[in-house]
Amino acid sequence: MALPSPNLDDRRFQHFVDDAKRYIQQRAPEWTDHNVSDPGVTLVETVAHMADQIVYRLNRVPEKNRLAFLDLVGITLFPPAAARTDVTFWLSAPQEEPVGIEVGTEVATARVSGDEAIVFAVEEALSMVPTSLANLVTQHGGASPTDRTTDLAEGEDVQCFGESPSPGDCMLFGLDAAAPRCAVVLELDSRVDGVGVDPRRPPLVWEAWSDQGWLECEVERDGTGGLNRPGEVVLHVPAGHVASRTGGRQAAWVRCRVVEPTGGQPFYAQSPTVRSAAAFTIGGTTSAVHADTRYDEALGEATGLPGHRLRLPHAPVVGDDPPLLLQTAEDDRWVDWEVVPHFAASGPRDRHVTLDATTGEVAFGPAVREPDGSLRQYGRVAPQGAPIRARRYRVGGGRAGNVARGAVRVLRTSVPYVAEVVNRESARGGVDGETVEEATVRAPVTLRAQERAVTLRDYEELARRAAPEAARITCLEGEEGEHGAYAVRVLVVPQAVPDPGGRLRFEQLVPGDALLRRVTRHLDERRLIGTRLAVGPPYYQGITVVATLHAFRGQETDRVRRDALDALYRHLDPLTGGAERTGWPFGRPVQAGEVFAVLQRVPGVELVDEVALHAADPLTGKRGEGTERMDLRPSALVFSFDHRVRVIGDDA
Repeated sequence: MALPSPNLDDRRFQHFVDDAKRYIQQRAPEWTDHNVSDPGVTLVETVAHMADQIVYRLNRVPEKNRLAFLDLVGITLFPPAAARTDVTFWLSAPQEEPVGIEVGTEVATARVSGDEAIVFAVEEALSMVPTSLANLVTQHGGASPTDRTTDLAEGEDVQCFGESPSPGDCMLFGLDAAAPRCAVVLELDSRVDGVGVDPRRPPLVWEAWSDQGWLECEVERDGTGGLNRPGEVVLHVPAGHVASRTGGRQAAWVRCRVVEPTGGQPFYAQSPTVRSAAAFTIGGTTSAVHADTRYDEALGEATGLPGHRLRLPHAPVVGDDPPLLLQTAEDDRWVDWEVVPHFAASGPRDRHVTLDATTGEVAFGPAVREPDGSLRQYGRVAPQGAPIRARRYRVGGGRAGNVARGAVRVLRTSVPYVAEVVNRESARGGVDGETVEEATVRAPVTLRAQERAVTLRDYEELARRAAPEAARITCLEGEEGEHGAYAVRVLVVPQAVPDPGGRLRFEQLVPGDALLRRVTRHLDERRLIGTRLAVGPPYYQGITVVATLHAFRGQETDRVRRDALDALYRHLDPLTGGAERTGWPFGRPVQAGEVFAVLQRVPGVELVDEVALHAADPLTGKRGEGTERMDLRPSALVFSFDHRVRVIGDDA
């Protein structure tokens, strides 16, 4: 905690006026009219106002000294981070030529009264390649693939799987062109209805062949109910989709594979069949960032002196790789300069600059006088008179970009043949820039750690520095039986934007591989030799609350039920739940008594009759027996899963 700054003079305007009037009574007792209408009192108030301003500036001295000290030891404010999300562009109809989405294409949320639209820019080009079905191959029971393209063309009913389907049976669709990151539609006609599976969750998985092997496709819509009826299957093909040879045919393959049933899931009683099939591309997905990209901005000319400083026209700069592409014109060509965190390892020939992302200040290397009197140049000096330009950098970011899924629906840049755009997952990663107060609190920890991870607190601080967009980070001592001796376990909880209604989905709380790799790499360079490091997500303990409530007379039971469910999801939230609304504490048990209290405070609830806590598996949906207390491991967080609330009305 930062030391409190002393208030050097706590007097204010009214204190000065009152002191002056008391002094007047002592030195000039004949002056008795002290009303505000008196000209003398007006002069007193004028001088008091001037004194109040002087005292205000005097009290700013400790703050200025503190900021000067932070700057002296190298504490700089963290810049904002930009939210990112994947956006899907849907075509108005299948096209015969590729439809491209260029870098910088802008999409946005809908503008509502009082709020500006949140704009995202595409950061990776996309080509929606037209496709069609070229081949059909089946593979049953691990046998060799069988080409059924001719049978399908002749109108025969082709069995998708074996006579008695078993896990591993698959049907492969060969596309005439690879369609990485595209949305592909498969139109299938089947004569078999009711093959024994639940159409809402059939034991199937759709996959595409890539340079990394078979990767799972996200299913946008399965109108066939698991090949149970004629319809369309809309698949999002992963990046890296490539053509290969299977069953003697060269094609870009997508397959439907039977998997083991789980949790009482119904299985196929017989194999479905396909009598006709077609494929076409109807959309594509690419990444977008909540930031504005600036190109080719002139910054002036180099002075030719060490330590030259200049500012970018726009700030703050959003972190990127690299955050700034700076160039100088030398010998009739543009030369790139590298942004480094400091000049400690920079030599006199290295084209290095530093960037203060918060203020947008760019600094060239300084010259430092050595003890022997010589000058040492840290980083190369730009030639005098050389034009300097910012080739590319991004500005913007902040928490405003963390929008829910489905919020991005406006296409600001016109693209031919594109009918609509949508983000199928929430945007996350947006963080506001650090304030001076936050930097003041962080400074003692930073100075103590000195880029070395020794204590658990050091690991937490360094991990937050590596991943400022993470929602929560905590560090625990690793269990020797699980992680080995001298292990440190870092738990990372990513940002997650609830869906409309305030509900979090389990997959939103799983940190991405890129985030975990970045934290691991940053900590691995700073840990003590011999310390084992394990970075990953916490264990999420699913919990289902089953409660019975009585509502006051005249209350609408549906509204009371909705309010009660909202209260449960808010309280048992890993990001914003708990008593202090800062996220459920790691390892804190859940007790029926506090759930009673949460439900009793819901407007319209007269009596909480019964509360039971059930352990739940968010993946399979299985629930345990009811209990009044649920203990959590130190590395565990709660996750609300399908609460059930019954409200009894009283109309008597």
